[in-house]
Amino acid sequence: MNKWIPNLGINLDFKVDGLSLLFALLITGIGTLIYFYASYYLKNYPNQSRFYCYLTMFLGAMLGLVLSDNLITIFIFWELTSISSFFLIGFNNEDEASRKSALTALGITGLGGFFLLSGFLLISNLTGTYSVDALLNSSEAIQSSPLYIGILVMIFAGAFTKSAQFPFHFWLPGAMQAPTPVSAYLHSATMVKAGIYILARFSPILSDGYIWNNTLMIVGGITMIYGAFHSIFRTDMKSILAYSTISALGIIVFLLGIGTDYAIYAAVTFILVHALYKATLFLVTGIVDHTVHTRDITKIQGLWKTMPLVAIASLIAALSSAGIPLTFGFISKDLVYESTLDVPQWGLWLTGLAFVTNVFLACSGFLAGIKPFVGKTLPNHSELKSSGIFLWLPVVILSSLTLLFGLLPSIADLGILKYSFEAVAQESTSLYLKIWHGFNEVLMVSALTILLGFILFLFNRFLRPSLQNVLKLESISPKAITESISEGFRKFAFIYTRLMHNGYLRNYIISIIVFITLLVGYRLLTTVSLEVNTSDLSEFRVYELTIFVIIVVAIFYTIRTRSRLAAISSIGIVGYGICLIFVFYGAPDLAMTQFTIDTLTVVLFVLVLFKLPSFMIMRNKKIRFRDAVISISFGLLIMIITLQSLIYPANKDISKFYADNAYVLAKGKNVVNVILVDFRGFDTMIETIVLSIAALGVFGLLKYRSINEEAD
Repeated sequence: MNKWIPNLGINLDFKVDGLSLLFALLITGIGTLIYFYASYYLKNYPNQSRFYCYLTMFLGAMLGLVLSDNLITIFIFWELTSISSFFLIGFNNEDEASRKSALTALGITGLGGFFLLSGFLLISNLTGTYSVDALLNSSEAIQSSPLYIGILVMIFAGAFTKSAQFPFHFWLPGAMQAPTPVSAYLHSATMVKAGIYILARFSPILSDGYIWNNTLMIVGGITMIYGAFHSIFRTDMKSILAYSTISALGIIVFLLGIGTDYAIYAAVTFILVHALYKATLFLVTGIVDHTVHTRDITKIQGLWKTMPLVAIASLIAALSSAGIPLTFGFISKDLVYESTLDVPQWGLWLTGLAFVTNVFLACSGFLAGIKPFVGKTLPNHSELKSSGIFLWLPVVILSSLTLLFGLLPSIADLGILKYSFEAVAQESTSLYLKIWHGFNEVLMVSALTILLGFILFLFNRFLRPSLQNVLKLESISPKAITESISEGFRKFAFIYTRLMHNGYLRNYIISIIVFITLLVGYRLLTTVSLEVNTSDLSEFRVYELTIFVIIVVAIFYTIRTRSRLAAISSIGIVGYGICLIFVFYGAPDLAMTQFTIDTLTVVLFVLVLFKLPSFMIMRNKKIRFRDAVISISFGLLIMIITLQSLIYPANKDISKFYADNAYVLAKGKNVVNVILVDFRGFDTMIETIVLSIAALGVFGLLKYRSINEEAD
């Protein structure tokens, strides 16, 4: 155990099992290819070192997330992925769209991170541990707790925002503003899979067979059909891949919600399948954009002559996304259908939902992976040069793995997927991946999926005009609603700031005094029986009356004078009068402190204000009346509090403690000094810092004025 903050139970514990190893291999394997690819793709980009720094930080954060065995360290790495992805998405920071997309992604995933932390803290509060491994034995205690629903809400909010589930999906298409290597890495194998990882990791802990599973099925089902439907209307290759990614993530969540052995096996298999073919298609999109400087499929065709290897790799990835036999996607798709058909009662409905989704995904895969390469070469594409090895080698490797695992699924199955299943299901299984399932209803549905997907691809050009009709619904989309709420908060913040933080010191003081007066006054009037005990008051002596009259006259003169210097002097007189009262009642040390502070204050005010113009006399009678009411009300409140304090017995425990321990603990005989320097030393230090900052401000004002005078 690597202790980090042992008093809080926070340790740097890491665990490698089948699930974490699957994600770690995807993160490092595809990450290595992305570095290789980006070295050529971004060679003319400015700030390349910054890009690699962000990418490395993101890779490290993702590894920490999937390998951590402590809830708090999981959260820390979770937030690091959000922050580093913010820098990557907004890497082209001169572009306003990139900046907005980065802020949107950070806002959505950051809010989800807050809820995730809340869920983790609730879990720890119930179980007394932050260890994920230990939580496996606390499943019943969590599910039987009244906090269980709250925990689910928090975990779902964190996972759904990160994995772009409906209605939090809209940040992902906007994140396509990032450079293509970023899109390929973050949105095929890593960042969007972080939420999937959390759901898979906590399924054996939080799955109750009803609320957990049904929520995942509903949210995942809506997301997968929504994303797949939107993908077939797009013409930008990145946009097609973004919406198909949303759909694919929905499929994984949907399968985790079904929760059967078939479904879990299908989920972990599809995680690998999707990462391979989607990373390939993203990188192919980058090659096409890098070569012809457009991603619009209506303006691209016949590129297979220019880049045959890329075309073959893209074809394999597209076939895998459609589930064509002998590709890894075919095996995964059959598992999905077996999972849905295995569900009692709702099996046909769930299979129908998966069928429609896969038809749309097959079409979108053909659009992004095949459409740019088939057909007659356009005249402006005939002179294009083939891409370099740094660009085509990664896509060839990824597509080769897709084909290899499709032909020999046991390599992936026995190598990692079997152990991934066991980590999620917490049990062994006799299931295994196979190419041939026999002539059955699964094969029939799979063949029909391919056929309809291909037909939809052939007639897709007739659907493209419908995009405008789809875009008309954007006004009621989750994105539009979220932006409206955000704009409402912005306007509220603007109005609140203008009202409460308008830059006028007098308004700040008025707000503070009115708030204190109303709050404390209400408390006194409603809960305290007001009494005045005059029997214990000492007689009013002549010299006290004299000092009182002097203070009142000084206050009245401060209010009425037109001279700043006269007002400052009058305030000083008030302070000195209070010093004398302290002396009369046996507090000479307090009087000396007050005398020093008043003297320093007067000197500072004189230094700062002696060159300023005379007072502007307030002519508005309403404002003067308002200020008088506020001042008198506050003064009466303080008077009432003082009189009330006289009727209650004084609690001298604190003063006795200081008196008894001042010399014993701090070796000082002056109790007040010991309190200020030793017992409340940090308070004094901070007050000293505040005074130093104020002095620097005064010095800056004086220097600023002298510079302006020299300029004049």
